[in-house]
Amino acid sequence: MTGIPEGTETGSGRVTVITVPKPWGHEIIWAHTDRYLGKVLHINAGHALSVQYHDRKDETVHLLSGELIYRVKLGDVLKDVHLTRGESFRIAPGTVHQIEAVTDCDVLEASTAEMDDVVRLEDRYGREGTSAP
Repeated sequence: MTGIPEGTETGSGRVTVITVPKPWGHEIIWAHTDRYLGKVLHINAGHALSVQYHDRKDETVHLLSGELIYRVKLGDVLKDVHLTRGESFRIAPGTVHQIEAVTDCDVLEASTAEMDDVVRLEDRYGREGTSAP
């Protein structure tokens, strides 16, 4: 899947936006090329993404709306990093992290293109150790 429209020589033009259901809500993939990936994560109140890290993927998240608990491994433990609406946080490859929604949240994610580079350490939905959606 790429964000480059079919039938264009320049690669410029409208792209197909894809909504992917997730056990915690859904993600909207609005950009995907061989160099970058853009998503909006909608996380339902009380749900959480996996405790995870990426081997190669480099990402930055931006809280568009809602209230969340953002956990990042600093030293040997996951610590809550206070992230309020309008703030951003970069996750370099190898950094263990997790997002948990206090209220319904929308999170903008910009990253390198590796969609399946996810190592799940813990997961409420039984997906530990997988890169499956």
